[in-house]
Amino acid sequence: MGPVKERALSIKLIVICLHPLNFVRFFSHYNFLTMKKSILIPTVLLSIAVFFLLSFSAKEEAIDLSHYKISEKAYLYQVPTKKESQQASLLPDMPFFNIFLGKTFVGFKEALGFNESTGNYASINRYGYLGKYQFAATTLSLIGVNNTNTFITSAALQEKAFVAYTSRNKWILRRDIKRFVGTKINNVLVTESGILAAAHLAGAGNVKKYLRSDGDFFFKDAFGTTIQTYLKKFSGYDTSSVTPNIKAKAV
Repeated sequence: MGPVKERALSIKLIVICLHPLNFVRFFSHYNFLTMKKSILIPTVLLSIAVFFLLSFSAKEEAIDLSHYKISEKAYLYQVPTKKESQQASLLPDMPFFNIFLGKTFVGFKEALGFNESTGNYASINRYGYLGKYQFAATTLSLIGVNNTNTFITSAALQEKAFVAYTSRNKWILRRDIKRFVGTKINNVLVTESGILAAAHLAGAGNVKKYLRSDGDFFFKDAFGTTIQTYLKKFSGYDTSSVTPNIKAKAV
């Protein structure tokens, strides 16, 4: 068999061997003993390799991506959805005070400050009362604050002034606190925090007169607020941390 015939036979062998039935038919028609071993062995090996290569490449592996899926709730939305916007539009459009401090002393301070000025440190009302707790300049001088410009611009000083003034009032009313707390006057339960709030409104002297007259002494401020109102409104806060001190100063 010549070189040309041998090459043609090799190519035909590769094509035929790609299918098992053709492979059998081919071997039944040719006498491979006449082929040179140098051509036969490489051709057979190559045919087998091509067959297996095509078999594996024809099958594509299915990739499972299910573990890459996440719930819609896991996404971080930066803007409200259409449904959320519609729900928000149905909410009542009204301001409300939502800081919850309970009946702590801080809660007492914040409730009183909000009542006086809505918590505004820069507030000055038409009667000249200053700051978050609406102090008169004469009252501030009692606790060592003589510069109202400094006072109105310093939140820290205003908080110190409130504590100092409350300490002073607690000392003045210490006997009345011991005597009247737990009793009722004009159907209002008397508590220490109510007494101290009323003293902030009307002064310790006027609160003493109200308590000792069993509520007959009448007082109201320029806005018509009475001692009884503050006794009731600021009842039940924990003011035990306030130390009675007639000499208490803010500075």
